[in-house]
Amino acid sequence: MIKSYVVSISVKGVTKLYGEQKALDDVSFEINSGEIVGFLGPNGAGKSTMMKIITCFIPQSAGEVKVCGIDVVTDSMNVRKSVGYLPEHNPLYHDMYVKEYLGFIAGLHKVKNKKSRISEMIELVGLTREQHKKIGQLSKGYRQRVGLAQAMIHNPDVLILDEPTSGLDPNQLVEIRALIQQLGKEKTVMLSTHIMQEVEAICDRVMILNRGKLVANNTSQGIQQSTSKKELVKVEFDQEINLSEIEKIDGVLTVKRLDGKVCLVESQTDIRRRIAEFAKSKDVLVLGMQIQEQSLEEAFKQLTRPT
Repeated sequence: MIKSYVVSISVKGVTKLYGEQKALDDVSFEINSGEIVGFLGPNGAGKSTMMKIITCFIPQSAGEVKVCGIDVVTDSMNVRKSVGYLPEHNPLYHDMYVKEYLGFIAGLHKVKNKKSRISEMIELVGLTREQHKKIGQLSKGYRQRVGLAQAMIHNPDVLILDEPTSGLDPNQLVEIRALIQQLGKEKTVMLSTHIMQEVEAICDRVMILNRGKLVANNTSQGIQQSTSKKELVKVEFDQEINLSEIEKIDGVLTVKRLDGKVCLVESQTDIRRRIAEFAKSKDVLVLGMQIQEQSLEEAFKQLTRPT
């Protein structure tokens, strides 16, 4: 294990060219040991390309990438020993049995105590009832679990997971998210997904790529706050109020009714004091007011909106 390295993944000035097209454009970031980092971006943003570079599947055109202090170009074999990778399109041998396939992968990694390690992985990812089936007989969700097991079979320090919860039903989602959170206590996890709730639930930090450039690198809350240009206040009155009356309050941009007595008020600045004064003038009670943060999904849309 290479836990002595504070920085597990170091990316400096990475560019990737396909002909004249830039899939990645001067991207730099670091991921520390024990972090779970969400890696987001629209389709074609360069997420999978970056993951393939980190895992030594393809070389960068320029820049430097190190995993646990090891350069991915000059010492790719040792990088591969430190990394577990689940690609977006999970490549499995459908004619092999689950245990047979995991045994094959464990053999490639020269895993010691192979039999006990396979049993441990099968239990960890919830494949106990499916372990004697051929991979081709499994549902997409269970095939995804096999992919997770092969990524972890050699006990790597770093996990690169490209859409790990793709094809899982709601119950499986909860189980795999909990597993990733548990793994994040011991390993560095880089996680690509389109499910914003997943990122908010399990990631310590979020990076967003757009057109090959890194456009955000912060906590989920930090990204939401940095992109929010308007205030949203959820207000509950003790009676139903005509929306046109609320719209007359100085500074109000829009008003939306959420429920009979509950409204969502949009403004440029904090308008709660004016709402309270309005209610008093109308002899109406305010039962509650709460600032509503912009969602990560809204922030993502802002940062990746086509120009």
